[in-house]
Amino acid sequence: MSFQTALLVSAALGASAIPVFPQTASGLASQSQKGAGPLSTERPLTFEVASIKPFVPHAPDTRQGKGSSGPLGPGTMDPGRIHYRAIRLKDLVINAYSVKDFQIVGPNWLNDDETTRFTIEATMPPDTTKEQLRVMLQSMLADRFKLRIHRETRDLPKYSLVVSKNGPKMKETAEVHAPTGDAPSVPRGGRPTGKYDAFGFPIWQYPPEGGIGSLLINGRGRISGERVSMHDLANVLSKDILDIPVTDATGLQAKYDFSLFFSRPIPDVPTDNELAREIARAVPWAANLPEGLPDIFAAVQSQLGLKLERTKGPVEVIVIDQIERTPTEN
Repeated sequence: MSFQTALLVSAALGASAIPVFPQTASGLASQSQKGAGPLSTERPLTFEVASIKPFVPHAPDTRQGKGSSGPLGPGTMDPGRIHYRAIRLKDLVINAYSVKDFQIVGPNWLNDDETTRFTIEATMPPDTTKEQLRVMLQSMLADRFKLRIHRETRDLPKYSLVVSKNGPKMKETAEVHAPTGDAPSVPRGGRPTGKYDAFGFPIWQYPPEGGIGSLLINGRGRISGERVSMHDLANVLSKDILDIPVTDATGLQAKYDFSLFFSRPIPDVPTDNELAREIARAVPWAANLPEGLPDIFAAVQSQLGLKLERTKGPVEVIVIDQIERTPTEN
């Protein structure tokens, strides 16, 4: 069985995909891990404890304690811990170096969806930053999987996001005022409202600073957000939908509110995907849902007044020189 999911949720806050290389507490190390040591003699940032085990599809999740059922790590309710139930080794590299799938050049077996997944538990100081977490992941990969990498720039296929001939159709974001009085503030990242739109997607309440997310359910896709820059949109199209570089060439400087709906092929759903099962129970997947959604290219043009143009250009990639398929023992 493929372990692809039928539901993908992501948030894009405008951070650029620039690889982060190992640090010590006092500064950056070499710009390449190949044949070069750190500039500092201090020990690199590492996890306090890290357990790596092969993923067992139907094994129970034995996590205990606060935050065990939600997101973990910096900026969450449980900032001193991470838990990956079934992460691919390739995705671990992607997270560690803050790059996208197409920026990883390595052995073909890294793309195997079923035999390269691991369950990882690790602890760290609660004040660990996201940048420091990436460095810890890099150190763990180097130590446990013997990862060695270098960077290159290669000419790859890309898309340019441009304005179509009739101009943008998106709504510019109105001025947002902070909550007053006893009105509850919306947490960073927003919150679900418990309601669903006509296409069966959960309706999300975004915080005042805005946000953008993608959701793929049952052959339908949605990208929606508030206070979204075109850089944010290009980033989500690149990372979550097209898996190919997308560059913002619109020249639009404003921020926008929009929801983009499109068709998407249905992948296999893992039977242990609790979030997919929960949404399937909550949303009535009946025949009354609208049909006939356009593909992503037609949707971008008809609904947003933008266009994706195929091109080619330089892309920075991470080249894997060495990586072990099996980690060293805990």
